[in-house]
Amino acid sequence: MMNNAIFDHDILRRDLATAAEELILEAHNSRPGDLFVLGCSTSEILGVQIGKGSSEEIGELIIETLLPVLQRHGFNLAVQGCEHINRSLVVERKIMLRDRLEEVNVIPALHAGGACSVAAYRQFVDPVMVEHLQASLGMDIGDTEIGMHVRFVQRPVRLSISRIGEARLTSLIYRPKLVGGERAIHYR
Repeated sequence: MMNNAIFDHDILRRDLATAAEELILEAHNSRPGDLFVLGCSTSEILGVQIGKGSSEEIGELIIETLLPVLQRHGFNLAVQGCEHINRSLVVERKIMLRDRLEEVNVIPALHAGGACSVAAYRQFVDPVMVEHLQASLGMDIGDTEIGMHVRFVQRPVRLSISRIGEARLTSLIYRPKLVGGERAIHYR
């Protein structure tokens, strides 16, 4: 188990920013304005079983590191909470209105939502919670299962960073469905 007191925050920031940049470069079908979904277990980052060692400090660090990277590329962050809030997501109200998402009545808490959703709720300008959305890319830090929130067809992406702290990193992008038969022409 990793000790939070000796955890290297600079390495965490560097690895997270590097992974996000690499994922964005791989997301050929994503455009500025699209949603980037984050699922994150701060427990797993610290080497503790998911849900058993949440860290508000690490949650704040994750969101404050990821937001500027995504904003620089024009993506909007959606942060998935845990199963105790039905994996609802924190988004900015303007995104909820733009995408006609349905607001749900819950406020994330450390043990009902998780540290990253709490941090996003605090750091966003006008946060709201929604139950469903379709992002075009995303990162899953610590096996939080973000697939339900990434557009179909999903493709995993192998990045140079495979772990954030002690947590396994899985990244997804979507690609449009290939339709048609043998005479169809596809652009990628």
